[in-house]
Amino acid sequence: MMSEMNVNQLLAQMRAMGDMARGSQVNPAAETETANFSDVLKTSIDKVNDTQMTAGQLSEAFQKGDPDVALSDVMISMQKASVSFQAMLQVRNKLVNAYTDIMNMPV
Repeated sequence: MMSEMNVNQLLAQMRAMGDMARGSQVNPAAETETANFSDVLKTSIDKVNDTQMTAGQLSEAFQKGDPDVALSDVMISMQKASVSFQAMLQVRNKLVNAYTDIMNMPV
C-alpha cells in the first residue's frame, strides 16, 4: 500500500519538476523535504508489492481455514492491493506519456 506520505512526496516532486520545466522558482523548503524521484518511485513500487503479497498470504491462510483470519480482513486487504496497484498503473501511464511527449519534441 502506498502511504499518503509517499504519495504526497511523489506529487511534490512531480510539481517541483513541472515548475522547473516552466522556469518557475521552486520552493526551497520543498527541495529539502523531497527525496530522489527514483528512490520515491522504487519505495512506492515496493510498498505496492508488499500490499499484494500480504493480501495473497491472508487469502491463502483463509482458504486453509486459519481461525485467526476473517473474511472481512481478506477482502479489505485485497481491495487495498487492488487500489494501490491501480494507482501505480496510472503513475506508470503518466510517466510513459511524459516520456513520449519529451521524445516527440523538436530539438
